[in-house]
Amino acid sequence: MNIKKVKIQDVEKLREIGKLTFAETFSSENSEADMKEYLENGFSIEKLTAELTDQNAEFYFAELDGKTIGYLKVNVGQSQTEIKDKNALEIERIYVLKEFHGKKVGQILYGKAIELAKEKNVEYVWLGVWEQNPRAIRFYEKNGFVAFDKHIFRLGNDEQTDIMMKLKIE
Repeated sequence: MNIKKVKIQDVEKLREIGKLTFAETFSSENSEADMKEYLENGFSIEKLTAELTDQNAEFYFAELDGKTIGYLKVNVGQSQTEIKDKNALEIERIYVLKEFHGKKVGQILYGKAIELAKEKNVEYVWLGVWEQNPRAIRFYEKNGFVAFDKHIFRLGNDEQTDIMMKLKIE
């Protein structure tokens, strides 16, 4: 497997893997209307282009045999979605195609995020995870993250609670 930094010319591929993995992960627990609105707005070419040109945000693809099977998005500084701490790195997204769950792809992308945190010399990594996603919560707990707060994530018209978790970087 290969981890590759996403470039602006990859915006269509990023949109495709972003929409697909988000839909696979959350469609069964959310209304079709809320999902449709989020997928259209959250993964629009304009929004992704802005994120790809943001110097405080980085995307990485996980590729296997030339196929994109997952991706990572991290933010630092003012690009963090919530805590704008210069000593922190946010893991905004780690998504993997369902057929590759349990094959360590998420762990490898997570490892890349920790590597970036160490390179950037931050004190801690934080993230928000939906309270109704026990698989993701267990993954982060297993990697040493602890819950410290909650925040609201809007999916269409639905307000959902995310558990905010963080990990001190040694």
